[in-house]
Amino acid sequence: MPSYFTDLAQQYIDGEWRPGTGSWDVIDFNPYNGEKLASITIATVDEIDQAYRAAARAQKEWAATNAYARRAVLERVLRLVEEREREISEVLVDELGGTLGKAAFELGIAKEFLREAIRLTLSPEGQILPSPIDGKENRVYRVPVGVVGVISPFNVPFLLALKSVAPALALGNGVVLKPHQDTPIAGGTLIAKLFEDAGLPRGVLNVVVTDIAEINDAFLEHPVPRVISFTGSDQVGRHVATVCAAHFKRSVLELGGNSALVVLDDADLDHAVDAAVFSRFVHQGQVCMAANRVLVDRSVAEEFTEKFVAKVRTLKAGDPRDPRTVIGPLINSSQAEAVSSIVTRALAEGATALVLGETRENLVEPSVLTGVPADSPLLRQEVFGPVVFLSTFDDEEEAVRLVNDTPYGLSGAVHTADVERGVAFARRIDTGMFHVNDATVHDEPIVPFGGEKNSGLGRLNGESTLEAFTTTKWISVQHGRGGFPF
Repeated sequence: MPSYFTDLAQQYIDGEWRPGTGSWDVIDFNPYNGEKLASITIATVDEIDQAYRAAARAQKEWAATNAYARRAVLERVLRLVEEREREISEVLVDELGGTLGKAAFELGIAKEFLREAIRLTLSPEGQILPSPIDGKENRVYRVPVGVVGVISPFNVPFLLALKSVAPALALGNGVVLKPHQDTPIAGGTLIAKLFEDAGLPRGVLNVVVTDIAEINDAFLEHPVPRVISFTGSDQVGRHVATVCAAHFKRSVLELGGNSALVVLDDADLDHAVDAAVFSRFVHQGQVCMAANRVLVDRSVAEEFTEKFVAKVRTLKAGDPRDPRTVIGPLINSSQAEAVSSIVTRALAEGATALVLGETRENLVEPSVLTGVPADSPLLRQEVFGPVVFLSTFDDEEEAVRLVNDTPYGLSGAVHTADVERGVAFARRIDTGMFHVNDATVHDEPIVPFGGEKNSGLGRLNGESTLEAFTTTKWISVQHGRGGFPF
């Protein structure tokens, strides 16, 4: 295995690689075979403080650096990702349990986001606005917020960390990144290494590997960061938002989902089956946009279900390093147990298993369930694994009601032969994103990404990222002598 799991199993603070000083270690395991990949002594509250103070010191000079020089650093990062793509892919497979296909998918999108971050370095623009006062000039500058705290998740850690880290740095901010404990390399120190090798000045980016049990809310409450970018569950996101609000910080929250893929009576069923299988089972269903629910018009339900079940049965579960594998392991035993218990509960509530997968340690095979009672909480929660609920509806009104009957509002999709019918349907759904004749899982660098309801606050990507990681400053200039009322 590459030296990443030994060389990068440290904290990265103020340009130095060093062990944490906490009293215990984060153990990084391969979720497929249980192999110990790395052991990292956790960072303490004091080291959180050191990381934020380093970012604050370095940020001033970094913000004053010519934007073209900042752009050159990002360009070098992109070249390094391209040069090291094979090694990074191996990290993603071993640390996440993601398949080779998923690693290629994640890296491909990550490179696009780096290209967008490169563009963002030259994007901030100011304004000169008129004034009702003679001789006054109003200048509005767009400036970095200062320091951004980023908390990355375990499911798509390399992409979702870079998605905040790269543009925040491009726009002149300092960053402290806290990766998930299950993916400290892919979602944390690997990114620090890339920026270090690309020539980012020391202290601008810091990575702390730690745990809430050690630091409590120190990462959120620290006075230095002005923005916290968090990707994770809605339960934790609610807490992040509460703490940030209490400390007058901006929070950008990309949270969970309970997406539905809808098949109308005129849909291309073969295409809808392909989209639905991908939407549910990509990365074992550990994707916030994944289609937990597939809703099918009753008139085509029998044909769709037969084709859908047949395709699901072909999905090979096993070793993520095998190119034939589609379903790899879930990230840890807790996730595997949680998903298995959902299947058990659904069957106890009266559901029928059209496909009933087995669970072998962290490897959970696909399950397709139908007949889940309409009032079951299972239909309204996020399921982070390879389980799908298949339901029918009689008309579009019922379909809209079913799709919206969830506290989440992230993504979704509808399939129909009439594109405008699909768009009209999509506009009635309470989500931040919706797709016509496609999968529910999409992310593009210049399109606003985010959810409604319990699926988050704010948006990322493109101009939304510019708004997230910068602020405006009004400077007025009075030419000549102004008048005052007294």
